[in-house]
Amino acid sequence: MATEIATMQKNTPVSAMASESPWRLAVKRFGRNKLALGGLVILVLMFLICFIGPVFSPYNLYDYSLVDKNLPPSAKHWFGTDKLGRDILLRVMLAGRISLLVGLVATFITVIIGGTLGALAGFYRRSVDSIIMRVADIFMSLPTLPILIILGAVMSDLKVPPASRIYLLMLIIGILSWTTLARLVRGQILTLREQEFMLATEALGLKDWRKIFRHLLPNTIPIIIVTATLSVASSILYESSMSFLGLGVVPPTPSWGNLIADANNLIDFRKRPWLWIPPGMCILITAVAINLIGDGLRDALDPKMKR
Repeated sequence: MATEIATMQKNTPVSAMASESPWRLAVKRFGRNKLALGGLVILVLMFLICFIGPVFSPYNLYDYSLVDKNLPPSAKHWFGTDKLGRDILLRVMLAGRISLLVGLVATFITVIIGGTLGALAGFYRRSVDSIIMRVADIFMSLPTLPILIILGAVMSDLKVPPASRIYLLMLIIGILSWTTLARLVRGQILTLREQEFMLATEALGLKDWRKIFRHLLPNTIPIIIVTATLSVASSILYESSMSFLGLGVVPPTPSWGNLIADANNLIDFRKRPWLWIPPGMCILITAVAINLIGDGLRDALDPKMKR
């Protein structure tokens, strides 16, 4: 009797684990990754601070006070003030909204384009695959940042309104960043289309779009999630670089990039570090947090790839 009880207790965890869904197991693996959890906590805090923090600020984005210009951090202005007397903390939080929004929307565009084209290339193969992959090769051969700088200069020459520049910047970054995801999805689809469940879809006579979007693409979600997570950090860095050069998000709309550009001379850089350190640290912390989350998701969703 004791032997049977011991055997049951020994086998219970295995059977319980076998009954758990892959997603629940992935969540448990992610929860055991302390660095990834730390990155997630930091990213959530960054979102809360940027999107909710300005509501509690006693200042306004367009409050100018030449009497209070270039003040160092104090109890009244935690991050100091700029050359127009505006509160740096408020501007950093509002700038975070723009930078994070650009990163998320650009990544969404990347996922839509890259996922769809990669699935079509992997499913149809032959001429469709060749055309899409050759287009991807062309895009991959283009230097992304110089292309963004050129397009940003074109927008400046055309005097595109600041609000419209934000949306165009999202679209441009998304269009230039789809190639890596498309190649990864294509490789997964090439493997999945040979599985037995695809033979069942052939026997049922399902249409191609249903095979692709209802049966193949859902099975590539883990790799899409990981790639998209890392793409958010890249998009934020691209936007910050463009805005720093004055070719992305332009004043009066704040972004982390153009806030750093406010310290555009040696005196500001050396004597007034509160102008550029807060937005610079926000970019660094956000990029590192997103990359930690991406590494954790990769290890959780595909343990075979764990380093």
